[in-house]
Amino acid sequence: MQARLQGRGLYVITDGPRPDLVDVVAKALAGGARLVQYRDKSDDHTRRLSEASAIQALCTAHGVPMIVNDDVALALAAGASGVHLGEDDSDLAAARAVLGPDAIIGVSCYDSIERARELAAAGADYLAFGAFFPSPTKPHARRASFELLRQAAALGLPRVAIGGITPDNGQPLIDAGADYLAVISAVFGDPDVQGAATRFAQLFIPH
Repeated sequence: MQARLQGRGLYVITDGPRPDLVDVVAKALAGGARLVQYRDKSDDHTRRLSEASAIQALCTAHGVPMIVNDDVALALAAGASGVHLGEDDSDLAAARAVLGPDAIIGVSCYDSIERARELAAAGADYLAFGAFFPSPTKPHARRASFELLRQAAALGLPRVAIGGITPDNGQPLIDAGADYLAVISAVFGDPDVQGAATRFAQLFIPH
């Protein structure tokens, strides 16, 4: 079976709510983002559906999958490519039942190869590990080792690295096997969102 998630590159995660959200996602896509996650922990369902739908349309135009953080119902309503599940979120099998066999379902594995093995066996489409560096978004997050990325190669799924990643420290993660570098503030907190995305995208170009 062909993998549901193809390729490698920059994985941007939104930092909303913010009034220019759709515009900055467009800039990240123009800079070369290859995967987008809509992440908004608020309970404004109307705004969240409007934003997710607009970002989904942008991603479709760029041929880039959009994943919704934690919210299976929103992913379905917005026509997203899939959902990302953390430790306390929906069950993977339940999400698959709602979103269907073609949905991309990514999972947070934190610092645990055991969790990665279990979720790979349960049908996950990518495995996210981190935090690799101190993260302004989650300053108390568990820390993962570079060796974890190497170990996870045996599971045969795309590997995502997250946590405090910048264009300056991202290359060693790619060298250790990361297929995607997932970032929030290093792109969306930069005054030049497109330029920041481009710097990340360039790390994936063979030298």
